[in-house]
Amino acid sequence: MALKALKPQLKAGLTELDLSLTDAQVDRLIQYLTLLQKWNKVYNLTAIRDPEEMLIKHLLDSLAVVPFIVSERIIDVGTGGGLPGIPLAICFPDKTVDLLDSNSKKTRFLIQAKAELGLVNTQVIHDRVENYRPISRYDAVISRAFASMQDMLHWTDHLLSDNGIWWAMKGQQEFEDLTSLPGLVVIEETIPLKVPGLDAERMLIKALKQKQ
Repeated sequence: MALKALKPQLKAGLTELDLSLTDAQVDRLIQYLTLLQKWNKVYNLTAIRDPEEMLIKHLLDSLAVVPFIVSERIIDVGTGGGLPGIPLAICFPDKTVDLLDSNSKKTRFLIQAKAELGLVNTQVIHDRVENYRPISRYDAVISRAFASMQDMLHWTDHLLSDNGIWWAMKGQQEFEDLTSLPGLVVIEETIPLKVPGLDAERMLIKALKQKQ
C-alpha cells in the first residue's frame, strides 16, 4: 500500500483525536512516514514494516499525546526514528522539540528527515542521555518506550528545569510501581490515551519536578 493512500485514514484519526492540522502539516506527516519506511529498509529503525501498522502504532500513537502537551521547550529522549518528537515538531511549529538518541544510524536518519521536512524548530543530538548537557534546561522531557519511569527520571533529571514536566508514554500492560519514585518528583496525572485503530491500552504519565 502506498503511504499516500493512507492520508484519508490519517485525517480520520486526526478527527477522532480532535486535532486540527493544516493540509501542509498532514502532508508533512505522510512525508515523514514515507521517509521512515524508506530508511527502515536499510537502517532497521523499527520492527514494524506494514505501512498501515506504522501509521497506527507509530504516527497516531504519537499524535495521541498532542492535546496534552503544554510545554514550550521539549526534548524527546531515546527518540529512535523520531517518535514522538518529529510528529510533535510538525504539530507545534512554534515550540522547540529536540531529538536525542545515542544510535548513530538513527540520528543520521533524523538529520535527513529534519532537512527534507524543513523542520526549523528541532535539533538532532547524537549523545547518551546521561552525558548530554544543554546550554539551558528544557521545560519538558518526553519519552516513548524509552525506559522505566524510575530510570527515565534518574537519567534525565539534569535536562529538566525547575518545575519542569516529564511526559512518559506507556502501555497499560507495562504499568509499574510509581510509589517509590524520588521525593522531588510528583505524579500529577495518569492520562488514558485512545489511539485510533489500536486495540490496546495506552497512557501518558505526567510527572512534575518540584523546585528545590
